[in-house]
Amino acid sequence: MNIELPNPELQLAFDFVQLTNANIFLTGKAGTGKTTFLRNMKTLSPKRMIVVAPTGVAAINAGGVTIHSFFQMHFGPHIPENNALAGIRSTASPASAFDKSQRFSREKINIMRGLDLLVIDEISMVRADLLDAVDKVLRRFKDRHKPFGGVQLLMIGDLQQLAPVVKNDEWEILKTYYDTMFFFGSRALKKTRFISIELKHIYRQKDENFINLLNKVRDNNIDKYALDALNKRYIPGFAHAKSEGYITLTTHNYQSHSINEAKLNQLLGDASSYIASIEGDFPEYSYPTDFKLVLKEGAQVMFVKNDISREKLFYNGKIGVITGIEDDIIHVKCEGDHSAIPVKQAEWQNTKYTIDEQTKEIKETPVGKFTQYPLKLAWAITIHKSQGLTFEKAIIDANDAFAHGQVYVALSRCKTFEGLILSSPIALNSIKSDQSITGFSLEVEQNQPGEKELTESRIAYQQSLVIELFDFDILQWRLNHTLKIIRENSPVLLPGFVKTFVVLNDFVNTELTSIANKFKSQIGLMLRVNPMVEGHDALQERIKKASAYFAGKTDPHICKILQNLEIETDNKALKKSLKDSVDNLLQEAFIKSACFIVCSTGFNVKTYLDVKAKASIEKLQLKNITVALSPIGLSIGASNPELYKKLRKWRDTTAEELSQPVYMVLPQKTLYEVVDKMPVSNSALQKIKGFGAKKVKSFGSEIIEIIKLYQNLNAIEIPEKILL
Repeated sequence: MNIELPNPELQLAFDFVQLTNANIFLTGKAGTGKTTFLRNMKTLSPKRMIVVAPTGVAAINAGGVTIHSFFQMHFGPHIPENNALAGIRSTASPASAFDKSQRFSREKINIMRGLDLLVIDEISMVRADLLDAVDKVLRRFKDRHKPFGGVQLLMIGDLQQLAPVVKNDEWEILKTYYDTMFFFGSRALKKTRFISIELKHIYRQKDENFINLLNKVRDNNIDKYALDALNKRYIPGFAHAKSEGYITLTTHNYQSHSINEAKLNQLLGDASSYIASIEGDFPEYSYPTDFKLVLKEGAQVMFVKNDISREKLFYNGKIGVITGIEDDIIHVKCEGDHSAIPVKQAEWQNTKYTIDEQTKEIKETPVGKFTQYPLKLAWAITIHKSQGLTFEKAIIDANDAFAHGQVYVALSRCKTFEGLILSSPIALNSIKSDQSITGFSLEVEQNQPGEKELTESRIAYQQSLVIELFDFDILQWRLNHTLKIIRENSPVLLPGFVKTFVVLNDFVNTELTSIANKFKSQIGLMLRVNPMVEGHDALQERIKKASAYFAGKTDPHICKILQNLEIETDNKALKKSLKDSVDNLLQEAFIKSACFIVCSTGFNVKTYLDVKAKASIEKLQLKNITVALSPIGLSIGASNPELYKKLRKWRDTTAEELSQPVYMVLPQKTLYEVVDKMPVSNSALQKIKGFGAKKVKSFGSEIIEIIKLYQNLNAIEIPEKILL
């Protein structure tokens, strides 16, 4: 990972993300490079990832989407379900009323199925119940037996900054299930062994005395000496020149709005209004600046976007004063700059995640665009909206601080102690801290992982993937589920259908599961000698041979059979249930086959994950063939498939003409028996179950004509007894 300054914690965090499957909480004081790390991660990580954040603005800034929009969550409390979170291996996913209302698109389902890494930015603001709801969705589309479906989590944020918002009535509901609403109270997360890495190096401030003061505020450890030192920056009636670029940080929206409006009205001259242009989907809660931007010459403004040009003239949070407005350019002069910056309109994109049809990679696709000048009035801004920004000079009005972390966020926005002005003294009771995070933060500080833990986690990850490769439990479960449906409904299914799956089950047990279990024992013995899979030459040779063997079994003996199945029954509900079950079985077999094929040349974590992800979202191209005979000799079609097709077509057409269900014309099981026995007389036809005199009179002649024509075309001799 290319990091501008030597930073062992950032490197360690990157290695844990790239080389292991450990869930990670990346934390650190304000200004320690968490945002920079996220940008680097998006560029450099080989894993399939998406980035989500709790608020719209945070999501836009992180280059991701909101948690609620991606996972289609409601904004109320999410009640946890005990079975899923207790790690119980259930045979069915829980389906609450909310589950049924979550109609995910096929593309979003594919994204989740192919997901390696879920990045959650500003995790301090994510509630425990919301994180558990994310766990539930991922279990639904990935591995239901693993927390978060087996997806790796990278949670980025500082618990000493802004906290999750929980209304009193919501807490009354949720306190039965949670000790705290902070993310670490998540019941699903507690089922994982997540690691915490704290970034130590502060890039924003350089003054050690100021850094120490901030740490005392952050840790709610401020004493009289520190408070007195801080309150030296309280300057009653502080007046500053317009050009000095001070911004006031307030606790409430109405305060910042009133200050900005009053300051703007004091300026002489006419105001200019600029209406943002919106294309596609860009929700109001994600607007990066005002939809209607009202400015005047002399107004103090703040840039709300980084300059992406080569010159890098401005950055998000830079303060300046408008010196001129002409045509489509606004000139902004910032302290320390030799000349004014010519500012044109900028674009922000609202993206969604999609699957590239060619590469099957997860990609960011723009769905909406917001175009406006990258400015906003900046005599004042709320502390909440200042999170992540850096100011050279700020006036802080934190006397009315009402939430955990507000004072710390406000103070830590300033680069220097000298650039900080207090509009009122800071009292001890305005520095609010949540005691529930004290123990957790102490544990994070005292249990920092190192190279030893990284090596152990890397080894465990590689070993788990190899064991997963040769584990057929999910395939076996899906096969048993299909068999159960077939056995319960065998009277209305194709003759031989049950036998096909019984033999298939025996094949999986003898040719796959039992052999794989023996091989996994061999793997365990070999790993005792050398625990690392990659670079273990002897084990790699065994994996190659075993993968080649299992690839030769799963593809022709399972995938091809299931691809060629034709499910016929008059019961529509049964047909859908059976089709879904067979499709899930086929999907699992297809993934296994793809993984075995790639591992037949050796096991590599990155290659294995890539192929597995692509196989999970691949659109299977199923063949429709006339005679479906499996490589293990199972008849899965009717005895005379061409005749079956002709009679079925006649049956379906007749039913449509008569406006009747197909089973009223010719029930499925009766159709099978007609195809097998090929009766060519009314008396022979009437001996078949499902045919009475009335049905023979209505349809007998047409059926017999079709059978005779088929026999003539195929030179089939009619036994004399059938003519009777």
